[in-house]
Amino acid sequence: MRMITIAAVGAAAILAGAANAQAPATERPAAKPPASSQEAPASAPTITSVKVVELDELPEATKAQVNQLVATRTADELQKLREAIEAAPAVKSAVEAKGFSSRDVVLAQVNNDGELTIVARKAG
Repeated sequence: MRMITIAAVGAAAILAGAANAQAPATERPAAKPPASSQEAPASAPTITSVKVVELDELPEATKAQVNQLVATRTADELQKLREAIEAAPAVKSAVEAKGFSSRDVVLAQVNNDGELTIVARKAG
């Protein structure tokens, strides 16, 4: 299974493209190599779909990786991620449809095909 990773700093740029996901694209951008976990993507791919998963539903190995990444996040990075979700209506709606709020989101990843995966866990 692919490791679910993304730098929270780049999340705002990635999720900002969600607003464009509702409008039909006239031209699909060329595929780009994935950004390393240490750098933000140069430009955000257009989000074509959103998948929200509960942290506890992930396989143990993936859950451990997610927890390790979350532990290295600063409060500011996490806040930027959550603000980006609030600013993207399609993403916010997908999160709420699964019974979560932006406060429950701990990680987000978008792949080169524009598929956004959001990992959430119920707060407190």
